[in-house]
Amino acid sequence: METLNFELFLLCLSFLSKGLKALLKGKYCSVMCVLSYLSLCFLCPFQETRSYEESTDESEEDESEEEPKLKYERLSNGVTEILQKDAASCMTVHEKFLALGTHYGKVYLLDVQGNITQKFDVSPVKINQISLDESGEHMGVCSEDGKVQVFGLYSAEEFHEMFDCPIKIVAVHPQFVRSHFKQFVTGGKKLLLYERSWMNRWKPSVLHEGEGNIRNIKWRGHLIAWANNMGVKILDMISKQRITNVPRDDISLRPDMYPCSLCWKDNLTLIIGWGNSVKICSVKERHASEMRDLPNRYVEIVFQFDTEFYVSGLAPLCDQLVILSYVKEISEKTEVECCARPRLDIVQPLPESCEEISSDALTVRGFQENECRDYHLEYSEGESLFYIISPRDVVVAKERDQDDHIDWLLEKKKYEEALMAAEISQKTIKKHKILDIGLAYINHLVEKGEYDLAARKCQKILGKNTELWEFEVYKFKEIGQLKAISRYLPRRDPVLKPLIYEMVLHEFLESDYEGFATLIKEWPGDLYNNTIIVQAVVDHLKKDPQNRTLLQTLAELYTYDQRYGRALEIYLTLRHKDVFQLIHKHNLFSSIRDKIVLLMDFDSEKAVDMLLDNEDKISIDRVVEELENRPELQHVYLHKLFKRDHHKGQRYHEKQISLYAEYDRPNLLPFLRDSTHCPLEKALEICQQRNFVEETVYLLSRMGNSRSALKMIMEELQDVDKAIEFAKEQDDGELWEDLILYSIDKPPFITGLLNNIGTHVDPILLIHRIKEGMEIPNLRDSLVKILQDYNLQILLREGCKKILVADSLSLLKKMHRTQMKGVLVDEENICESCLSPILPSDASKSFSVVVFHCRHMFHRECLPVSNTVSSVQFCNICSAKHRGPGSAVLEMKK
Repeated sequence: METLNFELFLLCLSFLSKGLKALLKGKYCSVMCVLSYLSLCFLCPFQETRSYEESTDESEEDESEEEPKLKYERLSNGVTEILQKDAASCMTVHEKFLALGTHYGKVYLLDVQGNITQKFDVSPVKINQISLDESGEHMGVCSEDGKVQVFGLYSAEEFHEMFDCPIKIVAVHPQFVRSHFKQFVTGGKKLLLYERSWMNRWKPSVLHEGEGNIRNIKWRGHLIAWANNMGVKILDMISKQRITNVPRDDISLRPDMYPCSLCWKDNLTLIIGWGNSVKICSVKERHASEMRDLPNRYVEIVFQFDTEFYVSGLAPLCDQLVILSYVKEISEKTEVECCARPRLDIVQPLPESCEEISSDALTVRGFQENECRDYHLEYSEGESLFYIISPRDVVVAKERDQDDHIDWLLEKKKYEEALMAAEISQKTIKKHKILDIGLAYINHLVEKGEYDLAARKCQKILGKNTELWEFEVYKFKEIGQLKAISRYLPRRDPVLKPLIYEMVLHEFLESDYEGFATLIKEWPGDLYNNTIIVQAVVDHLKKDPQNRTLLQTLAELYTYDQRYGRALEIYLTLRHKDVFQLIHKHNLFSSIRDKIVLLMDFDSEKAVDMLLDNEDKISIDRVVEELENRPELQHVYLHKLFKRDHHKGQRYHEKQISLYAEYDRPNLLPFLRDSTHCPLEKALEICQQRNFVEETVYLLSRMGNSRSALKMIMEELQDVDKAIEFAKEQDDGELWEDLILYSIDKPPFITGLLNNIGTHVDPILLIHRIKEGMEIPNLRDSLVKILQDYNLQILLREGCKKILVADSLSLLKKMHRTQMKGVLVDEENICESCLSPILPSDASKSFSVVVFHCRHMFHRECLPVSNTVSSVQFCNICSAKHRGPGSAVLEMKK
């Protein structure tokens, strides 16, 4: 015995080693295998065990990474004590308790943890079946010696019966607790129904016989299903009619060794498992027209499929099916067929087949010696609990909840999915906390070296917990990865201790100036002690005083510390683009009065815009004074000032003439044209000194010396087109005469005049002065153009004349129509002169009224006497303004 135990100990250690290796490789169900095997070896050392190699091979077969659908645990406590001395033969499950029958004729009532609550000594031999009603108050028990008992668990009600043959099955009415449903059935060679009569006597009646032993009965509602050697029958208790017979498929299997499994999914759906065949039958009502002599119900097989192994038990799971299978396999060592671990499969039924959802191999105690009839599957409808019963073991299978799902994800190191699952189900999970999963995820990423991802996850996982933030920062510091977490540190709500931020900044300052500068820009200045960081930067600048990155960062730190003067000096030294933003933001105009030249040298356009936008803070005179020694910058400033307002810098217009002439001649002429404060004599003198012809011509014409200007164009520029354009602008006949005289001996000029003079001067004046024999380029084309221009003028005049005549005629007709219209005169109208009613109150008296076309009315006697010979009268009111439509008159007399 000691040798056997030692060998078992070595075997278990080897199995545990391989099982753990399989677990690390992701092998399926390896933990369950190890635990089950250890329990088997130590709790039942008297059982014959299989070789280590065979068990290991089985554990390594399934390498799937799919998550199992069920979780398993042994029913322990009192069950362990029972099965050490006895063996389980059957079990029935109620939502309140469990009832376990044994080979030694005992019935134990257990709670869901396996603790014994009650014990019944029913028989000295094997208990074959235990049946409970729906209330859990009455129990039926049958045993191998033919004894049947039905009794109340909480009452003195009891029935005993002895048969001359073993009774394999008993089933009490689901509503047995009610007085009119005191019924139960037994199955041996006959199917007997026992009913209690009005005198409390039990009356038996035969429901079926003659087809061999009845080995399974399931009673649901008004339907009883039972299985005998020939097949499965269903009886309707209301009509007392048998409504179906489902024959057995594989008659080669012994029904006592491979019994039929029955299970009601609901009141009308029966699941049948026999051998390796599964059928799902539906009980339906027969149409009245089809009844005749047939039962009013019939059964239709809606699903039918075969399984790989032998069915030992069935149970529904929503629209799926749980199947307990008995497995046989060929041992690789002995090449003899032996019993393998039973399987619990979840399948999705299909019309002709099934889809496997999950499949688990169960290491129950003593599985090597068990037969198909030794396994049973019972289930609790309300809680989706499945009990796998074998002689030496009771295993409970439960649907995996969200906590189990998260456990599996964590075991597979799928932390991201585990965290997501916990967040979605945070109200239902009991075992896990989101924060714990998140911290484990961060640690996992750190161990893998994914520091940036770990730091990024800190934002979501740590949230506003400052203690955890600070702990993680110190952890990142220990592994030298402060830089990784720096980008994700909280900056507002929450805010960590200043020491944390200073520690990160010092880390960057020692190794990464650019990263240090980035953090200073991104982080608010109140996160850390600014003085400490400034001093650290100053110390580093002593080693590298020209480092632009450090100088720029120091300027930003001075800005945070409101030492704007120092920041401005650094920005100007660096010629940094943010200098203007700094001046505007902090109103540093008083500090730049003596730095205008530096600003202009850095960016003259931005500097000028800033100075002009803030004239109230830095005056124009101050800017001009500061730029006195830099006339090119002075010109840029005054030019932009003039563009904004022609009058603001008028005192500098004389100075600007020289500046434009020196630095910006293209804008000199526009300046001379737009300025009304420019001294023309000074401008003329400068332009003549520099021989600026166009500007001189403009100034001469503006000063009234058009002839000199024209002469300069002709002599200096020799541009006839510009001369003609100048003459057109001036519109002076004497200028045209001078232009003709100057051009008369120059054929190209004559051609230009002939092409452009036609609309301003009579071309005959020019043509008569041309000398005979002078060759003029393109004379023919010029003459044709003159004739075309003349013809065009004639056409335009005729067209205008036609339009004028048509408009005049139209207006005349309109006026005539207007004047022909009648004018209403009634008692409401008044005389515009005396303001009395226009019509007399006495209609019999004669009166005379004058009505003008302007609708003004007068009494004849109220109109003034005309002094002219013409008798035409005019409205006194309208004639004061103009002679209009009121000049005509209508006279009304009576």
